[in-house]
Amino acid sequence: MKNIVLIGMPGAGKSTMGVILAKTLGRHFIDTDIVAQETSGRLLQEIIDEQGTDAFLAAEEKTILSLHCRTTVIATGGSVVFSEKAMEHLKKEGVVLYLKISSEEMVRRLNNITTRGIVLVAGQSLREMYNQRVPLYEKYADRTIDCSDSDFEHCIGNVIDELRTFKV
Repeated sequence: MKNIVLIGMPGAGKSTMGVILAKTLGRHFIDTDIVAQETSGRLLQEIIDEQGTDAFLAAEEKTILSLHCRTTVIATGGSVVFSEKAMEHLKKEGVVLYLKISSEEMVRRLNNITTRGIVLVAGQSLREMYNQRVPLYEKYADRTIDCSDSDFEHCIGNVIDELRTFKV
């Protein structure tokens, strides 16, 4: 059985929905941000602060490429779409679902931006980051689930409905 891969903006609910989805479907769960932290022995924000965004993106890619799992719900970091290799690896063994939220919803949900480990180019606003990433999420997604104005239960229901079309 294929993996279920969740991509989307920071604050879209990938980790929270991933846990609920894994419990609902009886699957394993992996949060790639947590795997990257465990592997490096540092918080994501520490990697960004001490080594820069390129080092962070390289660590994120290495983490993704090290995954070899089946029947797992995988919550990715929001910047995973910057690595074509990582996305090809995830798509090879899984169905990629883009959890879409509006830029306004993203800003509202992100109250811990300075400690969360979000990849922003120096001087880049959250709206600019949003506009940069949306085309990449759309490029790699097998399906898009709009989660802007929905609670988690409604979004989980929509995800499960979409997964039925893939028979995963």
